[in-house]
Amino acid sequence: MSDPFARDWSFLTAELEGAVATVRLNRPDARNALNTGLMVELTEFARAIRRRTDIAAVILTGSERYFSAGADLAAQGERRRPTLLETREAVMAGPDMCEAWEQVEAVTIAAIEGYCIGGGCALVAACDFRVMGEGAYLRLPEIPLGINMSWRSIPRIHALVGPARAKQFVMFGEAVDAADCLSWGFCEEVAPAGGALEAARVWAGKVAALPPLPVRMTKEAVDALDKANHHAATFMDRDQYLLTSRSADFREGVAAFFEKRPPKFSGD
Repeated sequence: MSDPFARDWSFLTAELEGAVATVRLNRPDARNALNTGLMVELTEFARAIRRRTDIAAVILTGSERYFSAGADLAAQGERRRPTLLETREAVMAGPDMCEAWEQVEAVTIAAIEGYCIGGGCALVAACDFRVMGEGAYLRLPEIPLGINMSWRSIPRIHALVGPARAKQFVMFGEAVDAADCLSWGFCEEVAPAGGALEAARVWAGKVAALPPLPVRMTKEAVDALDKANHHAATFMDRDQYLLTSRSADFREGVAAFFEKRPPKFSGD
């Protein structure tokens, strides 16, 4: 595979300085919404550096005003209705991306400014650490829109904040600001607004100064302990998505959102 730092990516930028890589989501026309192209590039990048021994830490960030507006799964020129089998395959782009970032052996640090919504939250939950700027927030809009939270992210969220907070965060779709994220355990540091990337660089520098073997062994051991049952809890979440995305409640949730009115859900 070619050097990912020399590749001309369409939706992200990547640079390597010493032992620290910095990856920036770069889709400003859509507020870094995670379309298929961006998810595929993030997945390919993570897989390309997964076992590179010259990288100690990887910083993942967005723009100075937002991390990501969430998933953007608009059809890419597809005119016919895909089969359920084809759709079931297509919706793995998000889970595959999160899994690829979770499997990077270097320490991963998300630097978050502004809003981080939906799939953006799933992505940063797959990183080892999160640093947020003041004014930043996380929010999952899925359930209020009538669909489940998928991308195999609920166990990661549960591991960070515990069962009650995970239910609160996922169910209600309410924004959780940086201060509450810190108190919940959803992030490790709150920096001044605009300072998340610089604070993440400090974390990365501390990691790079440590002996690499025990650092990677520690990450692997903690992850093995923490994530042992994650697959058992989430192996059906894409099929749950296929079910809920075809429900009357989902159509009602989306319509109510665009019409700026309270939704009327029926359980259908």
